[in-house]
Amino acid sequence: MLADRWRDYQLLDTGGGMKLERWGEAVLARPDPQVIWPRADGGSWEKWDGWYHRSETGGGRWEFRRALPESWTIGYGDLAFKIRPTDFKHTGLFPEQAVNWDWCAQKITAARKAGREVSVLNLFGYTGAATVACAAAGAEVCHVDASKGVVQWCRENAALSGLAAAPIRYITDDCLKFTAREARRGRRYDAIILDPPAYGRGAAGEVWKIEEHLWPLLVECRNLLAERPLFLLINSYASKLSPLVLGNMLTKLLPKQGGKITVGELGLPSQRDGLVLPCGICGRWEAG
Repeated sequence: MLADRWRDYQLLDTGGGMKLERWGEAVLARPDPQVIWPRADGGSWEKWDGWYHRSETGGGRWEFRRALPESWTIGYGDLAFKIRPTDFKHTGLFPEQAVNWDWCAQKITAARKAGREVSVLNLFGYTGAATVACAAAGAEVCHVDASKGVVQWCRENAALSGLAAAPIRYITDDCLKFTAREARRGRRYDAIILDPPAYGRGAAGEVWKIEEHLWPLLVECRNLLAERPLFLLINSYASKLSPLVLGNMLTKLLPKQGGKITVGELGLPSQRDGLVLPCGICGRWEAG
């Protein structure tokens, strides 16, 4: 599943444990554990503006060749996102997810053309690219993340995309606890998106391990699905998991729903040599 429709973002080259990317006008080099092949000679590696150096003791630091703004904006279609190099090497956006934003938007647009209102729950929503894409397609969205900072970042991305007044609920909470409460309240959603980390901590320090907690969370999500659900999307960056694992879980989760299950890897094409950088896996269930 290639995210190959970008204009403001580009994967320029890969090799030697690093990826070289263009984010608008800025070229950043960042480590990537999937890049275990060597770096080719020549190319654009000398043209970087920012280089993230990993520390042997954990974490790392940025080195900048020229002064970059604290943050800047890039676009994807009609959407706009704030980019900021963080202390943890990330920029606030995962560009490979564009294929999922497009897929969700298409499903929502088709449902609304058929006269249906659509509500979406986005769990582990991070800085809200999927939330913004769904809202732009006309859905009512509930955005949930345990980090107050990234929930605020989602608000900013919504405003940058002209969606400051869109029907988006912004929730800072532990996703497993939130879904259990929503089920008790009788809330239902037409579509659910999950992007759980392999390991993490909730708003009150709760420990999340994907191998232990993904299935209980999916059960809670099943309880939140509307009578005629539209779709359920799971993303994962856990290197130990195969796409088939997500497909098997969706099959066991929704045995009576019918519909269609699709699983696969997400990837970004490299400008230099056409190699595809693997960027995680996803599982999609959609109504038949």
